[in-house]
Amino acid sequence: MLLTSAGLTAASLLIVQRSVENQVRRSLRVDLANSVETFRNVQSERENSLARSAELMADLPVLKALMTSHHAPTIQDASAELFRLSGGDLFALADQSNQIVGFYTRTPGITLDQAQALRHQKTVSDESRQWWFASGHLYEVSLAPIYFGPRASNTVLGTVAIGYEINATFAHELARVAAGQVAVVCSSKEVVSTIDSADVDRLQEALAAHDAHVWPLDVKLGNESFVVASLALNKGAPPVTMYVMKSYDQAAQFLSHLRQLLLGVGLGAVLLGSLLVYVIASTFTRPLERLVDGVRALGRGDYTFPLPVGSDGEVAEVTNAFAGMRESLQHAQQRLLHSERLATIGVMASSISHDLRHPLTSVLANAEFLAEPDLPPRQREELYMEIRVAVHCLTDLIDSLLELSRPAESLNLTETVIEHSVSRAIELIHAHPGYQKVAVAITSSGVHHAMCDPRKMERVFYNLLHNSCQSVQATGGHVSVTVENHDNHLEIRVIDDGQGFDASIRDKVFHPFVSYGKQNGTGLGLTIAQKIVQDHSGQLQVEQSGPGRTVMRITLPGMEAVTAAAGRYCNMGI
Repeated sequence: MLLTSAGLTAASLLIVQRSVENQVRRSLRVDLANSVETFRNVQSERENSLARSAELMADLPVLKALMTSHHAPTIQDASAELFRLSGGDLFALADQSNQIVGFYTRTPGITLDQAQALRHQKTVSDESRQWWFASGHLYEVSLAPIYFGPRASNTVLGTVAIGYEINATFAHELARVAAGQVAVVCSSKEVVSTIDSADVDRLQEALAAHDAHVWPLDVKLGNESFVVASLALNKGAPPVTMYVMKSYDQAAQFLSHLRQLLLGVGLGAVLLGSLLVYVIASTFTRPLERLVDGVRALGRGDYTFPLPVGSDGEVAEVTNAFAGMRESLQHAQQRLLHSERLATIGVMASSISHDLRHPLTSVLANAEFLAEPDLPPRQREELYMEIRVAVHCLTDLIDSLLELSRPAESLNLTETVIEHSVSRAIELIHAHPGYQKVAVAITSSGVHHAMCDPRKMERVFYNLLHNSCQSVQATGGHVSVTVENHDNHLEIRVIDDGQGFDASIRDKVFHPFVSYGKQNGTGLGLTIAQKIVQDHSGQLQVEQSGPGRTVMRITLPGMEAVTAAAGRYCNMGI
């Protein structure tokens, strides 16, 4: 089978060789034609861009004002900035008598006198586009008249000319795009090329002897054969032609190398490759693929994905080790989840029992005092008030715990003026006996509406203001609330000049039962506030915290965002 395969392979290569060579020649010709067509399109776009640049420069008020001076030295000096603005390689300004009064080039070569003579050359192409060739420099130039006032008045001040040079950079970029060689000839003189000058001369000799209507052309330059196509860039005066060449020898060299490589490698790889593929697929590849699938399933949380069962070998050992690891990981995860649940329950129970014990102790002690028969009425009233405060603390703690368990669907959403909710929260703060000396102000650029539950948003603002007032209570600081609209969202900031949060708990201030700097805090105020804001599709964040300034920012969807979302749902049929 090996000998038969080798003989058939050699015979096939010999038969296909000629066909491949012919196909390569046809492919080269097609690629060459495509390259020429692509450049033709690019050249057309380049000419249009050049014309637009000239027209835009002609419409510049500063250029029109400059041309009205009719003073050549002034125009020459002032047009330097216009030349840089044009982005071209050549810039010229001609007055009404077609005398060039301003002239600049990016590289030395063509002179003002040569440009003046080229300006008057006869051409069969559009008068707005010319080709200027002098001193070995070739420019494609676009001209545009400069009108005084509107174009309808036809009052011409002069002409502006902007040109791009056909240089070596242009030739090498084109050669890279065409994957070949390029030569540009003007009036039978070489302008730029990516081949030797002697080869350009031989190319022109070969082109002069062949039929002008037969393209592309096979030409031998030196020791290398090329297929050549031409493109007339300018058919008028001066005649400009571009030649694109692709090498046959490079393709033939590739074919020879490929033939030898296939002949040497193909014969040895047929048998050895078949044997190795069978062995590897049976022994390693398929079990490893199943093992990889099991790893991916584990990443998705699937602990029951079936693994390949092998009798012995390294793959079987790896599979068994992975199965044991997966089982241990599953048990460890279950234990961790159970421990986390117990720890959470323990923390919650400890915090709740601590928070309940203090007011219950107060109730018990005051109730024992009330049992005394000879208490004066005033003292009895004071004990009643202390019991009422303790009961209020217990009720507030229970309400806080219930708030954490309520779903977002329990919200009673109505169109609410945010400033009213903030004002009611400020009134509750002022009613607190400990905060009557704290200055609390609200700043708003107008009235801002939002879809929210006003009662619960009041609780959010009250909790934030309560924390801020506690922070500034000792120093007699200030607390302010700002409301503003930003990108269809409302941003409410509660700002105080207290000490701020300690760095150790800044990332945990929204966790339940986390309290800082408070004697009797439950640690649920910020947690509840964040939950209520999130239920309203908003965000509550610590924007800034430090000694002297703490900013808590609430972001809520504005009425425009809510209306747009409702419109989308209606369009979807929801």
